[in-house]
Amino acid sequence: MQFSTPLTLRGTLSLLCVALFFMLTARITTGATALAFDDTVLRFGMQVSSMGTLDPHFAAGSQDRAFADMVFNGLLRYQPGNAPQLEPDLAASIPEFKMVNGRQVWTVQLRSGVMFHPGPSTPAYELTADDVIFSLQKSANRKYSAYAGEYSGMNFKKRSTYILEIVLDRPASPALFLPKIADYAGGFIISKKAFETNGYEAFKKHPVGTGPYLFTAYEPGKKISLASNKQYFRGKPHLNSVEMYFMPDIADREQALLTDKLDFIIGSGNAAWINAIQHHKDVKIDTFGVGEIATIFLNPTIKPLDDIRVRKAIAYALSRTSFLQTVDNPFAGLVCSSIPVNFLPGGLTCSQTRALGLSYEYNLEKARTLLKEAGYPNGFPLELISSKKNLYLTYYDTLSNQLADIGIICSIKVVSHAEMHKIIRSKNHPLVIYSAWRPNADAYLTRFFHSDSIIVTGKSPDTNFSSYKNIDTLIESARTEISPEKQVQLWHHAQIRILSDMVAFPIMYTTQLFVRRLSVDYGHDLFSSMALYPQITEKTRKRSPGHK
Repeated sequence: MQFSTPLTLRGTLSLLCVALFFMLTARITTGATALAFDDTVLRFGMQVSSMGTLDPHFAAGSQDRAFADMVFNGLLRYQPGNAPQLEPDLAASIPEFKMVNGRQVWTVQLRSGVMFHPGPSTPAYELTADDVIFSLQKSANRKYSAYAGEYSGMNFKKRSTYILEIVLDRPASPALFLPKIADYAGGFIISKKAFETNGYEAFKKHPVGTGPYLFTAYEPGKKISLASNKQYFRGKPHLNSVEMYFMPDIADREQALLTDKLDFIIGSGNAAWINAIQHHKDVKIDTFGVGEIATIFLNPTIKPLDDIRVRKAIAYALSRTSFLQTVDNPFAGLVCSSIPVNFLPGGLTCSQTRALGLSYEYNLEKARTLLKEAGYPNGFPLELISSKKNLYLTYYDTLSNQLADIGIICSIKVVSHAEMHKIIRSKNHPLVIYSAWRPNADAYLTRFFHSDSIIVTGKSPDTNFSSYKNIDTLIESARTEISPEKQVQLWHHAQIRILSDMVAFPIMYTTQLFVRRLSVDYGHDLFSSMALYPQITEKTRKRSPGHK
């Protein structure tokens, strides 16, 4: 017996099949993003080709700092998105000091119940004072840390499972001591058991920390993968995993972002690129500090800059506003002192330098008068060195155009970025433009203006391109001053002397620039990040595209 479907029912079924077909087709062709959306994994692209290191005590590049920020903790941490504000991290509270027999003693109370990630040969276990002491001793060892100098003169005593003391050979103010135990540079706390069980070489390939994410895999030249730390002491992260991709080409990063293969990327400071990316409705630009400070260093040991009138003439001939106009204003800002007051304590505002008569407001007439008084009414030539990097070329081009107005003709040799760094450190130059970030006021003043840091001839040659020797006492006095107010005063005096002698003309700061899809919620506002990326924490999440 043969069964047949009534005509009306067959027609209805046919229509349903056709409708279902078109619904599925439409979803596949126009709704691929919805099908592909995964709120459990976050992918982001960095501007490098590989990791520099997995050891947080050697972290220098932006990719290294991002990795360390997600995997490790410090005793204190810079508030996510709000550096340089500090708050407790592995420590239960911000430690205070007492003077005991003439020595400064900082007592640290640890949180209980903080668990290390499981390692290749070690299970998860609770953090104790032993791990903290081991980590800080590693940070003080030049073989195992790039920041050993910051931790010399520290002695450690375990008082109990959760209490330790840090005793300093020389007292330090909170402004200089507390950053040393925060989540930056040598302040990261690692697993003693993982290090000792597997050895250092193995630890460098599979580091173990206490952070919101744990290391799972590294594919050189491609990506690094992290998984959620479900035992994280601040709570289980919203994300299950994080993947950081290495993509040096901005076009590749942009394409991956716009096709939803990446959730956020480090962007380009190029104004045309910024203007173009802003027109995409599904992405948002985020800019934040810390900002690299561009400074013009003038060397008074080289003629004719040995005459202070010449150095001041150069300062009056330069317009900070003209430098600032070479980049998009939302991504840069003016600085008028060597320490960026926007991001660190101890700097001078432009209003303060103006009140002191040391802002060197653009004034060509005054610049020409000073040159004439110094015996150079027609100016003179200057031979300078620039990096091929666009930012440096822009700085030197702007400098050259402005100095030409007072007869100073610049001849600029352009070399690779690495070669520029080598050349400007190998011998004195009359003028050097340098862009950098340093973590505190002491680091800025010591590395750029202490006589020990004079290039080539200094006791510890570094980046004192001005061969400056006039504020050593102020720097050293501030370093050991334990009163925050007096310390800031000493830093102010040092900068006033620098500006009075005109051995450095601060120009501007440039901020970090990232672009994210609107689905990304970092879990905090973005003002400034010591980690040099937007920071992924346990609160970071991805929301569906239709979420309000």
